[in-house]
Amino acid sequence: MASLLRAAAFAVALLLLASSGEAAFLDFFNIFRPRSEGDYFRNAFGGGPDPAAPAQTEQEEQGAAPATATGLTKVPPSDPPSKAAKDKVKLRVDAGDGPVGKWTIVSQNSGVSAMHMVVMRHGKAVMFDTTTTGRSLLRLSQGNCRIDPRAKEEGTMDCWAHAVEFDYSTGGLRSLKVQTDTWCSSGGLDADGNLVQTGGYFEGDKAVRYMKPCDTCDWMEHPDSLAEGRWYATQHVLPDGRFVVVGGRRAFSYEFVPFPGKANEKAVHMPLLRETTDDVENNLYPFVNLLPDGNLFVFANDRSVVFDYRNGGKVVRELPKLAGGARNYPASAMSALLPLDLRNATNGGDPEAEVIICGGALKTAFKLGENFTFQPALRDCGRINLAKPDARWEAEDMPVGRVMGDMLILPTGDLLLLNGAAKGCSGWGFARQPILNPVLYSPAQPQGSRFRKLAASTVARMYHSTSAVLPDATVLVAGGNTNTAYNFSGVDFPTEVRVERFCPPYHSEELAANRPEIDALSVPADGMRYGKPFTFRFSTPAEGVTGADVKVTMYAPPFTTHGYSMNQRLLILSVAGMVDEGRSHTITVDAPKKPELAPPGYYMVFVVAREVPSIAVWVKIQ
Repeated sequence: MASLLRAAAFAVALLLLASSGEAAFLDFFNIFRPRSEGDYFRNAFGGGPDPAAPAQTEQEEQGAAPATATGLTKVPPSDPPSKAAKDKVKLRVDAGDGPVGKWTIVSQNSGVSAMHMVVMRHGKAVMFDTTTTGRSLLRLSQGNCRIDPRAKEEGTMDCWAHAVEFDYSTGGLRSLKVQTDTWCSSGGLDADGNLVQTGGYFEGDKAVRYMKPCDTCDWMEHPDSLAEGRWYATQHVLPDGRFVVVGGRRAFSYEFVPFPGKANEKAVHMPLLRETTDDVENNLYPFVNLLPDGNLFVFANDRSVVFDYRNGGKVVRELPKLAGGARNYPASAMSALLPLDLRNATNGGDPEAEVIICGGALKTAFKLGENFTFQPALRDCGRINLAKPDARWEAEDMPVGRVMGDMLILPTGDLLLLNGAAKGCSGWGFARQPILNPVLYSPAQPQGSRFRKLAASTVARMYHSTSAVLPDATVLVAGGNTNTAYNFSGVDFPTEVRVERFCPPYHSEELAANRPEIDALSVPADGMRYGKPFTFRFSTPAEGVTGADVKVTMYAPPFTTHGYSMNQRLLILSVAGMVDEGRSHTITVDAPKKPELAPPGYYMVFVVAREVPSIAVWVKIQ
């Protein structure tokens, strides 16, 4: 009877609120209805109406290709830094523990600000943003413009590139042509190393796009392929090579990416996504990881489940809440599946799978940000061992709270936390205090000694910045645009088109003197086979090493956007034998036994000797 009385009272309260027009009532129901773009633009416009993209003075970059090919325009001059721009977080580095890494500029102008980034196996990175922000700094080649479906006048052409192929060795650019809007979309690499990319905004929200790794390839697009619009969704590869797409704005469901040219008729409802949607959502870009048993770990807002997608979709078990705030967009924490150590898989069993989530924001951060109040970002990390029946989150604190950061797994098995801000949350103009220092997290170290502050960059990487591990074990860092257009003056944080490279501490001269080198010709041309031995040679230039000094890791390059690296995983392989001949070594490792551990595709394979990684070779597992 008491519960019925409470329900009746609640119903009356809702009716009174509705009749009084209270905003709280409207907000509660509005979270399940489409929102306008302006919800995320509001701070960028100071609460005023959406202006047109600002006019910019176009100047040809000296030495740029002629207009008949591609046109790279010079970065417009910026104003002196504002008070907000000067308010940066620069930490004191932990130099007492050894080298702290080094930053260099790869390119002063990438033409397009990298809201999304993926490294492909032909020596290039694909970087792209959104057609929503209007003109970029790179023109498409003559006669290759796209029709803008959102223009006021029908047939208006958009001749600006919104995607590029970036040569991270030379800084060279090639413009790419997207037909549909890729704003806040998702992606991953398939078994053949092709980029499969889903969702976005407006005419692109149901699109599936493909990009092959070649120097002349461009996007192939299939609009209206998905059953639901996927804006801010997560895409993850499955053991059979398919992709599942989870969530998105007002999409409380999941579906599988159809074959090219085919279309899904319906998606599968996922109650967790609706249950975790609050008044500002805080559950977009959910964290998804494939576990060794074939189930998925899915985290949204502050809740997570182990989920069986294979049998109509069922929750295998619900895990404890991660207290303290929200972790998904717009609260935007960092997350990764910790390295899967196959050396520790005993009696043919699976390695223990652990997930870590660091930072994020209080659930009120977005609401307060609408009024230009910026709360401190969350400082804690939660780490959970999913192999334990009574799995619980173990908490530890980072050196500084961080929101909108990236979390990358280095070839050594350590994690690199970089980019982002110390206050606010995701959204145009919703964050302050960019953090310049990356932080190294060593998961194998005892709690209390896992974090190490590294060398600071000079570039603020705020909202819409990205990063990626390269085959030479350095880190490519790009993007950053907290504005609604390409703005370089009159804003706190100008649009960022510089591209940096961060060399982690293992690249220091003293540590890299004996850096291992893989003999690429010794690597089997047919790649790895599940459960089979894999033999190749490597050498060390200064002195020989023993088996105790060496590990072999394989890394699945992720698709990174909005602080989340989808499909990222690193495996530490079991060494079956190693033959030493001075400084030359023949090593045999056991390939992962099943695709639930390593889905089919191309991986970067590294030899790590005394915690210094080699340059990777690309190896296909099948």
